[in-house]
Amino acid sequence: MNSNPTMMPMSLAEIAQAVHGRLVTGETASNGVMATSAFSDSRQVREGSVFVAIAGERVDGHDFVAKVGERGAVAALVDHEVADAGVVQIVVEDTVRALGELARHNLERRRAMDSPFTVIGITGSVGKTTTKDLMASLLSSMGETVAPVGSFNNEIGLPLTALRVNEGTRFLVAEMGANHVGEIANLTSLVPPDIAVVLKVGVAHLGEFGSAERIAQAKSEIVKGLVPGGVTVLNANDGHVAAMSGIAPGEVLWFGLPERQTPDHMVAAENVSCDDLDRPSFDLRDAEGEHAAVKLGICGLHNVMNALAAATVAHRLGMPLDRIAAGLADVRRISPHRMAVSTIAKPEAEFTLIDDSFNANPDSMKAGLDGLIRWHANDGRQPFRIAVLGAMLELGPDERMLHEQVGAYAVQGGVDALIAVGSRDDVALDALAEAMTQGGEQAARARCTVDWAHDIDQADALVSRLATEHAGTVVLLKGSHASGLSALADRWQPLATE
Repeated sequence: MNSNPTMMPMSLAEIAQAVHGRLVTGETASNGVMATSAFSDSRQVREGSVFVAIAGERVDGHDFVAKVGERGAVAALVDHEVADAGVVQIVVEDTVRALGELARHNLERRRAMDSPFTVIGITGSVGKTTTKDLMASLLSSMGETVAPVGSFNNEIGLPLTALRVNEGTRFLVAEMGANHVGEIANLTSLVPPDIAVVLKVGVAHLGEFGSAERIAQAKSEIVKGLVPGGVTVLNANDGHVAAMSGIAPGEVLWFGLPERQTPDHMVAAENVSCDDLDRPSFDLRDAEGEHAAVKLGICGLHNVMNALAAATVAHRLGMPLDRIAAGLADVRRISPHRMAVSTIAKPEAEFTLIDDSFNANPDSMKAGLDGLIRWHANDGRQPFRIAVLGAMLELGPDERMLHEQVGAYAVQGGVDALIAVGSRDDVALDALAEAMTQGGEQAARARCTVDWAHDIDQADALVSRLATEHAGTVVLLKGSHASGLSALADRWQPLATE
């Protein structure tokens, strides 16, 4: 993996030309100054950096232009000249668009070299970041690999990742997300993939898109954005995804669980099972019928599909099946707040935490709950299972019903306590948490308690009380980022003992 965020070295004049900008201090550009990195966060700027000033909702990067020269920046991309900045400025109409143009130029420079270079693009309603983590881990054993931190998958995060590509980079793993039709098309215009992976068309962002068909249309843009003759990698178990084979410009590879309608020649998982820590095992079979035994190092049955997608790409790029199996077993940590397991030792109680709080939609909620229910389900321990669930966003007019269904699913599945977490400051979030409790109460069993917490402090207190009363407690944290559950996970993390 490439932990050194260095781009292809460029003169300031070259950068100005690539982004169609105007150099405010032209003489500096002719003095041999070279830029070697790019950042939009002024705290990350170092010697040789280009600082990209972006005006956000809360912070305007232009307020920091005057300081970045002191940190070693050689230039700042700005949409208006900042007086007395003390650093060369390249003035453009739109700094976000200029960031994308600079990233595209950086990749064009890399592709122009004689050495091999492959861009893998990943999209889907769920699983993008985990698949990216697994794939990057596998590919890094074959060559220097650049992949985003966390889920940098939008018009800012993706170009910043692409600007970490340099002469030594062999693979770029690019995660591509979208809330609207046309967004992935824009991302592929900046970072066109050689291999496009489509994981799933689910109901995430249904409120923004309006229908599953529109979501499929948006995800299919990654296939249309492939380089000429590029390779398409599709989930054979998802009808919307499988239909994208009709627009593929070249070779199509398949992955999935064997079913009657799936292709014979695909990378598949057979004999899937989970241990009592919800870590999946399966027989990995390639398109030629060769087999290797896999035991994933991360938990979650849903991660079998993510592992298959990563394995398909790695195998296509030349990694033998046995090395793929070993590599998947070696991945024990992925991006934060994704099925991360630890033991939290509070003064009053101790419990096992399954932190999957990064984001949530109905599909991933159910997958997380399934993992909670499987936890030590077969070894006689019978842990006390608490589901701490936050609101799911962008689900459209059916959002209340979908929250009720998740609440009912949790209780019917076998949790011992459901805590739905809302917000004291956001009426809409609090109403969705209320809907989740109502769904849970309607399905309630005698042993199951259902609580509506109005903030993470209340949720924290409820978990502490229940964990004090019940030895062997295991807690799942799951919700959209706005629900604040990742902040609760961060609060508990200093108390983690493993």
